[in-house]
Amino acid sequence: MKNETFDKARVISFSDAVFSIAITLLVLEVVIPSYKELKTGDTLLILKNRIPSFIGLVVSFMVTAIYWISHLRIMKYVSSINSKLLWLNIMLLFFIVLLPFSTAFYVKGFSYNGPFTFYCFNLSAIGLFNVLMNFYIIKKEKGLTGITPTLGKYHKIRALNGFLVWVLAGCLAFTLPMFSRFLFIFLFISEIFITKYFKKKLNQEKII
Repeated sequence: MKNETFDKARVISFSDAVFSIAITLLVLEVVIPSYKELKTGDTLLILKNRIPSFIGLVVSFMVTAIYWISHLRIMKYVSSINSKLLWLNIMLLFFIVLLPFSTAFYVKGFSYNGPFTFYCFNLSAIGLFNVLMNFYIIKKEKGLTGITPTLGKYHKIRALNGFLVWVLAGCLAFTLPMFSRFLFIFLFISEIFITKYFKKKLNQEKII
């Protein structure tokens, strides 16, 4: 049905559940030490051997949190959910669900470029559908639910930031492997500056 709409509360509740389950599953990749390992008494070595797992957990957890916050913020401006928006949301959630696997794949092959590239592809796909959702909602709800041009620009730039950082990291994985692995730090730094810049403008409009 062309003009069919769906219950916003149910869509958001389902999305929150998927985010929370995916983010919880990430910790399962930090393998619990065996009795044999514990018996050695070398706690520092046990933890050192799990550094890749902790890196994967922290990065994936924080990135997922950023995407969830983005989802939380933009969805409050949605007046109704049509089929197009529903499917954009479903595709976003599909790649969120895939993240525990791609994180595990990256952690197991921590020193190899292939697993890292796949990990970047997964995060880029999440970023892509986040961008598409933000752009679509901003266009769809223009003049309806309080999205001003400045607020719309803020959401668009934040969405593009996450997408472009992971695309670039994936593209550089084979040519500049070490640089590409630390490129994610730019995501968090730029997020701070973007928010700081737009907060001043949005305060003038009394949005936040």
